[in-house]
Amino acid sequence: MQKKIAVINDISGFGRCSITATLPILSYLGVQCCPVPTAILSNHMGFPHYFIDDYTDRMRVYIENWQKLGLRFEGIMTGFLGSAEQIDIVKGFLRDFSKEGTLVIVDPVMGDHGRIYATYTEEMCTEMKRLVALCDITTPNLTEACRLTDTPYRAAGWRKRELYDMARQISSYGPAKVVVTGIPQGEFIANYIYEQDREPRIIRTHRVDAERSCTGDVFTSIIAADGVNGVPFDRSVRKASGFVKKCILKSVEMEIPKTDGVCFEEVLYQLKRD
Repeated sequence: MQKKIAVINDISGFGRCSITATLPILSYLGVQCCPVPTAILSNHMGFPHYFIDDYTDRMRVYIENWQKLGLRFEGIMTGFLGSAEQIDIVKGFLRDFSKEGTLVIVDPVMGDHGRIYATYTEEMCTEMKRLVALCDITTPNLTEACRLTDTPYRAAGWRKRELYDMARQISSYGPAKVVVTGIPQGEFIANYIYEQDREPRIIRTHRVDAERSCTGDVFTSIIAADGVNGVPFDRSVRKASGFVKKCILKSVEMEIPKTDGVCFEEVLYQLKRD
């Protein structure tokens, strides 16, 4: 039976992010992507102008119809959420659809470069911590890990013990597996892997270009698909890190604007399915 992941995120028509990026990656890895849209955007918010149709008031009716159909999913994945109400809806979705064996993956999309997004409130940050407590795997970047643990942010100079303390604290909320992404280490970018009852690991890749929009969506999509497919977590993180690097290198080669994300379509065939 083909496995299915319910993906709760927005749909951006341009910019290779959110569900637009997740759907082809899950499909390539042999997993059916079942979107629950939180908003429809003409393009992501990193552009100077965008149209947005907020979907909050329709999400519950949308989800109720899935309940009537008795749908079941091997995985549930969440991305950017636009309000405390949406986070509450997602918590209800997990309560109704997360059964024994359902893998829940939360990407706590809250901010980057030491700053929380302008759309985020203190209430939303608190609610996101409660949502993270309900998942099996979470993929915060360094900024989000600091916010989830009330740790002062700094751009560099992180010691292993400090990363361990943050990851362990996040795991203590609920998730058995944590990867803190995008940690600057000189010429490298590191991902810190924490699994309960296993030795923590750091996976580093050479920095190949300035950061690009929406690489986190590509990364977490691979983690989610591999999770339901039974791929070991550290192997999945290594694969996702390496694939994002390939995407960035190809985007530089093709002179893709940074706001357009990464042209993963050109290298998707290199993404292993095991």
